[in-house]
Amino acid sequence: MAMFPSLDGFKLREVSGDLFRNIVSLRTSEDLFDDLSADPDDWQHAQTLEMTTKPPAFLSHQPVIDRPFEEPVFFEAIGFPFDNWSETRFSNGSFGVWYGCPELSTTVHETVYHWRNGLLGDVGLENEIGVAVERRVHLVQCQADLIDLIPAASAMLGLVSNDYAFCHTLGDRIHSQGHPGLWTPSARCDGANAAIFNSRVLSNPRPFCYLTYTIASAGVEVERAPGSLMMTVP
Repeated sequence: MAMFPSLDGFKLREVSGDLFRNIVSLRTSEDLFDDLSADPDDWQHAQTLEMTTKPPAFLSHQPVIDRPFEEPVFFEAIGFPFDNWSETRFSNGSFGVWYGCPELSTTVHETVYHWRNGLLGDVGLENEIGVAVERRVHLVQCQADLIDLIPAASAMLGLVSNDYAFCHTLGDRIHSQGHPGLWTPSARCDGANAAIFNSRVLSNPRPFCYLTYTIASAGVEVERAPGSLMMTVP
């Protein structure tokens, strides 16, 4: 088991505000029923039938004020990692962790790294010029006291390592003790990440912007508006 300093004496960071959540998503949604009929009216009838017959998957914490169209936004921006567990920095895959950042640029550095070294790296396309992916950024309200690891980061050598053994052990401990989450340094830039273990501290997801990542000779070019370069990640 990876060893780390006792968490006794660590301060809590009060987080009360928006975090950026950056996920894969198309700029223009595809109609799921256009292969069944060439008539757009048929697509609308199929969508209406689906919405009126499917069981409600989302039960709001505040059902009086939430509206049905907020359900897909909630699952896309908040619920997905808690319903679809996978191995991440602070989870070995036995529970879900949601990651967000206080700065948009930090989400870009984090997600560019995982895009190139994850899916693209698995198929040998991490340096293939012109390969692109579209993403959507949401703003999500976070209201929680998170364990602040940043002041002690230099003493926790495995905290920003590409070997996740230390972080898996730490995450398992935090999760089992019922803490809502961690405030931790980014491993990809001079920024901060929130690692959230309890979805109930997250609310009010709203779409913020779309991004497009494209591999270029100088790195990954990031566009917010098509054709307008926002930044390049080497």
